[in-house]
Amino acid sequence: MKGMLSPSLMCADPLNLQAEIEKLDALGVDYIHLDFMDNKFVPNLTLDTNLVRAVKGVLRNMKRDIHIMAYEPEQYFDRMEIGSGDIVSVHYEACENLHEVIADIRSRGASPFVAISPDTKPEVILDYIEEIDGVVVMTVYPGFAGAPLVDGSFDKLSAVRKLIDDSGSNIILEVDGHVSWDYCQKMRRCGADLFVAGSSSIFGKGLKLDDSVPKMTELIK
Repeated sequence: MKGMLSPSLMCADPLNLQAEIEKLDALGVDYIHLDFMDNKFVPNLTLDTNLVRAVKGVLRNMKRDIHIMAYEPEQYFDRMEIGSGDIVSVHYEACENLHEVIADIRSRGASPFVAISPDTKPEVILDYIEEIDGVVVMTVYPGFAGAPLVDGSFDKLSAVRKLIDDSGSNIILEVDGHVSWDYCQKMRRCGADLFVAGSSSIFGKGLKLDDSVPKMTELIK
């Protein structure tokens, strides 16, 4: 599977979000990463449901990669207008009945992903691996952009990759957290397919998307 890019909108210029989305789309980026937080599961608020929904009307070729860091994530699905083409990631740690939430996402035509936080053991995905289209490995503690890479993240990526391969599945392995110029190639070697890029790479200070996106795309190919 080729390496795919999912730039994080929370790291874009907040005064020029539509222009940045359109630029990314024109550059052939695969997904736009949309972080939603409830200030309960994680101690922060980011993009609200109105913005997540509005992005849908701007996209031409990119698809939404919606990462819901919230308890009872299903309560937000209607407001986000989740549907065909969307990736929807929900946290293992935030759902009382994850099987039902996964089925709800699937019933809307979207692709269900399960996200696991740094302290969660990789093996938990085995109970869901036949129901999902991807796993998101958080390599930082969720909640804020620019957080440092958690120790052991590369080993965890490799472990999840092995679990996926041993299961005979072809689901996507997404990595989210400090996907930097220095780390992205090692993450790729550990088996990551989809890369959430933010302030430590393509949205870095002083960089232009025309330069940073092709550079990252080349590094993760």
